[in-house]
Amino acid sequence: MKIRASALLALGVPLLAGSCAFDFPASAEVEVKRVEVAKARKTAARENAEAIPTVPVILFADKLHTGLILKLDWLQKHGYVPPRETRRQEWAAFSWGDETAYVQHEWLSIGQIFEALAKPSPSVMEIITFDYNVPSVCHHQRLYLSHVHDEDGGPLAAFLNSCAIRDEDGVPQTLGPSSWGEGRLIRSPHTYYFPRICNVWTVEALKSAGFRMWSISGLSADGVVRQATRPHNGFQKIWDSEWQMGEKGGP
Repeated sequence: MKIRASALLALGVPLLAGSCAFDFPASAEVEVKRVEVAKARKTAARENAEAIPTVPVILFADKLHTGLILKLDWLQKHGYVPPRETRRQEWAAFSWGDETAYVQHEWLSIGQIFEALAKPSPSVMEIITFDYNVPSVCHHQRLYLSHVHDEDGGPLAAFLNSCAIRDEDGVPQTLGPSSWGEGRLIRSPHTYYFPRICNVWTVEALKSAGFRMWSISGLSADGVVRQATRPHNGFQKIWDSEWQMGEKGGP
């Protein structure tokens, strides 16, 4: 619609410039003014939209699991409350899952996997903060980058807060160190079961930030990535673990 309006206006300008000898009806002049005002409003709206600050959102994924990497200070500005043990660094990686799977360092048994999927079980949200270049830290993951408006931090921070059991001061309760790095495992008020599994939490977090995602299509890591990389969501791959092995060219 914007292209059509611009094309009509572009055709109208030379017509007006070469028509000084003609006596245009007043109604025609009014219509021209309306078009000019409409164009000015559209231009102003577009410039204002471009001026709105944006913030990076990074989706990380391996073959089975996904999570998000976000700017910690941006989240806190919009109301997110991290655990007391959290180091105040630039980036925060978030992921979700079954409590036993995160706490237990050994591989899950077949029985534990069945219990986690078939029956509601305790869940956790993991937070790991770091100051380093993201691909250097998550070099074994696929990384996808998009952006949201600064104001989208409010709903996203509220979602992250809702994923934590908090004490009387509103601070998340933790149950131990993260699976890697120097982060924490946060006790969650939600239960883990199929189909509400780890990747579905990633989808819900993205939805809270304004991305168009569907939980039923996000059961697998590849399902989350396929949705995120659609044009309306705008995620672009910025790192793949295969690149460091020379199997593919990097970005």
